[in-house]
Amino acid sequence: MNKKSLVGILLASVMSIGILGGCGSSNNDSSKSADGNKKYIIACDAKYAPFSFEESGKYKGIDVELLDAIAKEEKFEYDLKPMDFDGIIPGITSNQLDGAIAGMSITDERKQTLDFSDGYFVSGLSLVVNKDNASINGVNDLKGKSASIKKGTAGSKFAEDNAEKYGLKLNYFNDSPSMFQAVENGNADFLLEDFPVIAYKIKVDSGAKLRIAGEKLTNVDYGFAVKKGSNADLLKKFNEGLKKLKDNGQYDKIVGQYIGK
Repeated sequence: MNKKSLVGILLASVMSIGILGGCGSSNNDSSKSADGNKKYIIACDAKYAPFSFEESGKYKGIDVELLDAIAKEEKFEYDLKPMDFDGIIPGITSNQLDGAIAGMSITDERKQTLDFSDGYFVSGLSLVVNKDNASINGVNDLKGKSASIKKGTAGSKFAEDNAEKYGLKLNYFNDSPSMFQAVENGNADFLLEDFPVIAYKIKVDSGAKLRIAGEKLTNVDYGFAVKKGSNADLLKKFNEGLKKLKDNGQYDKIVGQYIGK
């Protein structure tokens, strides 16, 4: 093969690589809506009734329905990504998610890496035991007990912060149903869950072997979250849409389906 032919082959190869590279670079089409605007990827907790849960192949609940109503008010599109709670914050901070509505408590620790909306629901942490357990009625009864907690939640932080004080054994789970089952089956003495979630569970599940022990341990707002310093426009849309829903009565209608006054 002469030198001229070799050069021609090499040039053709370089051009082919350039063309293929150009085709592969257009990987952001899925993040655009039909009208060319950004389409957000927003996470919810996959198993967190009454805020987000699957029923007959579709997701519903307070978080899911508030997000849908706000998106319609503010005219933005999104893809809902249900997932385990402990993967949501890492997903936001690594730019795999644009935001999340997942019954997420607004805390100073989370504010270090996230920006939050205005609070959209007032919640709080409850201590929950097997309904046949008469020995635990408050935090003073927790010495030497075993806790059932969900990874990455306010409940897990409370248990971790108090593990040494009360000599707790911590058992971690990925979702609320698994956490509930551990206490119902006697594999853990108590669990820590947000009050509206456990209250809903006990209300709709007549077979639940659980009871709330004592008063709420905390009071906290849930917020819609985005990465700190990012997606300010999405956060603004959420806040403005939330205000409209509260003003026009849609907020009360959505929440009222799941949690009575």
